[in-house]
Amino acid sequence: MKTTLCTRLNLQYPLVQAPMAGVSTPELAAAVSNAGALGSISVGASTPEQAEVMIGKTQALTAGPINVNVFCHPPVQRDAALEQAWIQRFAPLFRQYGAEPPAELSEIYQTFQDNARMLEVLLTLRPAAVSFHFGIPSAAFIARLKAHGIVTFASATTPEEASWIAASQIDFIVAQGIEAGGHRGQFNLQDDDRRLTTFTLLQAIRRVTDVPVIAAGGIMDGAGMAAMLKLGAAGVQMGTAFILCPESAANQAYRRSLQSPQAADTVMVSAISGRPARCINNAFCRFTRDVAQDSIPPYPLTYALGKALAAAAAAQGEPGFGAQWAGQGATLAREMPAAQLVQTLVAEWQAG
Repeated sequence: MKTTLCTRLNLQYPLVQAPMAGVSTPELAAAVSNAGALGSISVGASTPEQAEVMIGKTQALTAGPINVNVFCHPPVQRDAALEQAWIQRFAPLFRQYGAEPPAELSEIYQTFQDNARMLEVLLTLRPAAVSFHFGIPSAAFIARLKAHGIVTFASATTPEEASWIAASQIDFIVAQGIEAGGHRGQFNLQDDDRRLTTFTLLQAIRRVTDVPVIAAGGIMDGAGMAAMLKLGAAGVQMGTAFILCPESAANQAYRRSLQSPQAADTVMVSAISGRPARCINNAFCRFTRDVAQDSIPPYPLTYALGKALAAAAAAQGEPGFGAQWAGQGATLAREMPAAQLVQTLVAEWQAG
């Protein structure tokens, strides 16, 4: 079955491995691409110089197409009082784990918005696809990517976001259902999250635009892949399904959580990073369960503290403060090499 996604990117299979910053690696993406699907890396957490190295390494490992993901979050508005109150909230916990909290929060990730240096890296290395999360860049940036033959994707959590993506001449819409692990791709956090499932969102988006849609969220096996393609998806994107692959960068504590009964309990949490994200319900989620949304500093400032706390706790043998992102289908994750997983998924899909 050759879909629009397969045709545009010369893929054997309409399957995208989600970019997952911090988990996806050049080795994982290359293995997926070499197996006939679309491997992805994320440079959202990278400087342009780091991105150049990561993309180059991935391209050296595969002659197949790859997708490079960037973050399009709005520039941070600083609020010193809010940020200091957040640091003080966690100070006792840092000291419990033998560490001092950071003196201030830092903007650890650069947005792709107006990031001319990152754009030049992408235009020079020309990955087959570039995907956007948390919003979309300027029309000028999109036009330059497309002029260089790069296929563009953007995440949508509502039909309205999908309509904005379509109006921006982006090639594919990634319909991110509420089941998906990791960060929600919401453009504007002030808007209510309608929390649409992948099943509902895919169909709703197809009613408002003819731009091809990639379904993402809760898809863990070939049966789920078949269901989404039958509903009209041009492809499916899977992230949690690939975390247990040996090529991923997930640490041992993350892997153990994903293989434990705890994986059946995932929750949406904003306090780890400053944006809503689906996480295994760990110590960080429980500690911040009752935190008011308006007391949380913006992304990625909050993430600077979250990462520091996770490191301090892990050094004392407590891994439960890590960002253990996972989708609602986490208990279905399988441990096998990425190429074998692609072949397994395709066999299951085609058997259906």
